Amino acid sequence: MKLHLANFAHQYIFSGYGDGYVLINQARYEKSLIVLPDHLIEDWPISSVSQLETRHFESLLSHKPEIIILGTGAKHQFPDQSLLSQFIKSGIGIEVMDTQACCRTYNILVEEGRRVAAAILI
Repeated sequence: MKLHLANFAHQYIFSGYGDGYVLINQARYEKSLIVLPDHLIEDWPISSVSQLETRHFESLLSHKPEIIILGTGAKHQFPDQSLLSQFIKSGIGIEVMDTQACCRTYNILVEEGRRVAAAILI
């Protein structure tokens, strides 16, 4: 599916998605990654929710997101509750949704000027 966007000058945004890929600024990515409005962390070494640990988010935390959106692939799957609790305790919001919803939600939050990060499992 292609997304039609507002003016996101010089920011990373999702321009489309499909089975096994996402498009960011029209570039295709087929491996898990983390996207922030001003930074892209490619080749995030995660392929399933069951693999997730706090250490997998360390490269993201230095960017000080106010909210993390975890896109879990085609299905909405929750990671271990202890992982979610650690973010909440540190003052970072975290939402879990399927990857398509994550892409749409991320774009809306970027347009609102929020400091959001999307962690995408592909």
